[in-house]
Amino acid sequence: MQTRDLGTSGLSITTLGFGSWATGGGWAFGWGPQDDEESVKAIRHAVGQGVNWIDTAGIYGLGHAEEVVGRAIRDIPAADRPFVFTKGGLTWDPQNPRLPARRISHPDNLRHDIEASLRRLGVERLDLFQIHWPDESGVAVEDSWGEMARFVEEGKTRAIGVSNYDVERLERIEKVRHVDSVQPPLSLINRASARDVVPWAAAHRAGVIVYSPMASGILTDSFSAARVAAMADDDWRKRSTNFVEPQLSKNTALRDALVPIAKRHGATVSAVALAWVMAGPGVTGAIVGARSPEQVDGWLGAATFELTPQDRREIEASVAATGAGSGPVRP
Repeated sequence: MQTRDLGTSGLSITTLGFGSWATGGGWAFGWGPQDDEESVKAIRHAVGQGVNWIDTAGIYGLGHAEEVVGRAIRDIPAADRPFVFTKGGLTWDPQNPRLPARRISHPDNLRHDIEASLRRLGVERLDLFQIHWPDESGVAVEDSWGEMARFVEEGKTRAIGVSNYDVERLERIEKVRHVDSVQPPLSLINRASARDVVPWAAAHRAGVIVYSPMASGILTDSFSAARVAAMADDDWRKRSTNFVEPQLSKNTALRDALVPIAKRHGATVSAVALAWVMAGPGVTGAIVGARSPEQVDGWLGAATFELTPQDRREIEASVAATGAGSGPVRP
């Protein structure tokens, strides 16, 4: 598979990585019931097909996703083992799993989180550790980032990054220590980060790993309003504005507009959506989730698929016509 350098971190990653958000199972932002055995098979299948990194987080399933990832990679020979990227900085109540976590990036909390992640994953060192969301407790970003830099010095992680940070925060922490990687959302529906965060990263030689490139399942071949109605009650998407009217109809119309492009190339809608994301200047890789080996096979082909100028013009026209999402339509 094609690889790209993750900024100046020294890590060369495949353009697509395995996302384990859904693997966590039930919690405040879960995707409904999950089968751990199928999750393990999906991870191993992706790695066997050449995917060389896995994205996870302590909050996914309140630690469960990391445990599943740890099981999946445990028996993979060291030479073939994928990079493991995880995130911390969220504090939850284990007695109330449906209660949203607090965003706390105090140095003590971050140290607790990285130690817990190392233990759950069963590894001695992470390849990338990130602050999941900006702090909401009053901790200065400089203090949080200073502790992250110490994790690198102590050998707990090879690289450090942040997720969901705006440019103002990025500017502040870059003065403390170089930002190895940023992780913003980016898809044909959520295009905002292409306006500021991704260009900032490119200018500062930071890697960019985007999440939700298929808009949490909207930009896939099987998506429909009926599928939304059939989602489990504890699936967070049933509460998301993108999955209810009036946005649902706009988003579905955009998905439908991608079908002719996919058919023209003998590809999937997912591949078209991913190709648009990966065409963006500065984007290093995209996180793509799967719950089974079959779902992995559904997006692996996107690793080598590229849009033509005509495809891009059609997509831009469809975004304008449907009014779906927000942000610049040309990466």
